[in-house]
Amino acid sequence: MEGLTTIQKLAVLFLPVLFAITVHEAAHGWMAKKLGDQTASLLGRVTLNPLRHIDPIGTIVVPLAMFALTGFLFGWAKPVPVDGRRLRQPRRDMALVAIAGPGANLIMAVFWAGMIHLGIILGDNYAWFALPMVYMGSAGILINAFLMVLNLIPILPLDGGRVVASLLPPRLAMQYARLEPWGLMIVVALLFSGLLGNVVQPGVLLVQNFSTWIVGLH
Repeated sequence: MEGLTTIQKLAVLFLPVLFAITVHEAAHGWMAKKLGDQTASLLGRVTLNPLRHIDPIGTIVVPLAMFALTGFLFGWAKPVPVDGRRLRQPRRDMALVAIAGPGANLIMAVFWAGMIHLGIILGDNYAWFALPMVYMGSAGILINAFLMVLNLIPILPLDGGRVVASLLPPRLAMQYARLEPWGLMIVVALLFSGLLGNVVQPGVLLVQNFSTWIVGLH
């Protein structure tokens, strides 16, 4: 997207960022509902309507500010409430609820790869439509790959941390959970130190390559 203006870049990034964040959260609620907890469903959070998941600060202000200041996108949606006591097998099911979010990002990465493929097929005959589709698809793959890998880092309150807490013996899980108040501070410190990119880059490349491969792009 090097040849695009700032406004064009924001237009290309808008939908991929919005849905990458909100569908991730909806997936948590959907999985919780399947496993017995209706909390998110009763609150109207098991939906693909982005308006139900937008956090004014995390979904709008922070991503725009980060992009304007650093050219890097970082944000979040309103967390989906999950009541572990209502899950059929709380420890196992909490891990499944957690992994549903990154799983949704993987599906969306493949979807955006499909959009690139479609844009290439349309080619020059429909360049007015095909070229934006290719740009948006490229952004969608990258954003979803990044969010998927970032959320799989085993730090609470990230999804990877939830999975680790579910797998640990109860006593160790309780001790591990005490680190949660520091989790986001650790992630932000990694982000501003530049180390976060080194941590997630191998996984992001793997997801990108998988997404393009599965739709037949080389």
